Amino acid sequence: MGDPRGMLLSVFCTLGGTWAFVQGFGALRTWRVLRDTPTARVRSMAMGMVELNGQVESRSDLVSPFSGRTCVWWEVEISTLSGRSRANSNWSVVHKKTSGQPFYLRDETGVAMVYPQGANVKVNFATEEMTHGLGVPELYMQYMDQQGLGLRRMWALGAMRFRERVIEAPQRVFVLGRAFPRAMTREVSFSDIEVAVTGTDGGRRGTATRQSERDEDVRGVIRQGSGAEPFLIGQRSESELVLEYAVRGFGGLILGPALACFGLWCALELARAGGWSF
Repeated sequence: MGDPRGMLLSVFCTLGGTWAFVQGFGALRTWRVLRDTPTARVRSMAMGMVELNGQVESRSDLVSPFSGRTCVWWEVEISTLSGRSRANSNWSVVHKKTSGQPFYLRDETGVAMVYPQGANVKVNFATEEMTHGLGVPELYMQYMDQQGLGLRRMWALGAMRFRERVIEAPQRVFVLGRAFPRAMTREVSFSDIEVAVTGTDGGRRGTATRQSERDEDVRGVIRQGSGAEPFLIGQRSESELVLEYAVRGFGGLILGPALACFGLWCALELARAGGWSF
């Protein structure tokens, strides 16, 4: 019988180092785009990769599921507790859902429309609540019922964590994404966008008419591009994001291979000592 702890350490380091290298490579690619893309104004932005700063404005009536806050974007996350105690445990995400309705981004020169589907949204959790088992508040149970989460009653017997992130008007955000001509807003009807993207109608027909009129002021549409192009929405400044992705990128490229090599060295030493067997 081999050394299980040594084998586990070897596998963990090899796989973890490889994962860190891949993640670092992706973070470095995002860092380069952030560094090389100048911040633009809405009125003068070119079609293609673009950076914008501005205030968000609502395009449709949107209320976050947990806190009931009026917002332009929300994300909820439900986790269950795995482990023997809260001090030595891990939260496993069992459900995550994000709103997809577009919203406006306005600066001093004009307004753009942002489609947040697929974006990496860098926003802190606005609300967080943990339960201790033997049931959850009715608000959360109703939400899980609506989402058809089949294991909800079993999850509720143990500890659970409910989180929610929101972007509210008129908060300022930074957006890095691909800009398309305004004509893209007419490719799909309002009702198609709301139902296909979010599964809800998102508002009344009268609201849709007013939105159509406001859409005439839109100078471009920001959304996810093709391939591996980064798409970021965040409340932090560009300089903070550049620093974050530089640390993640170079850290992963340097520490990842080192960790993987250490794991391989452990495997070779175990094999040489006859400890790599089952």
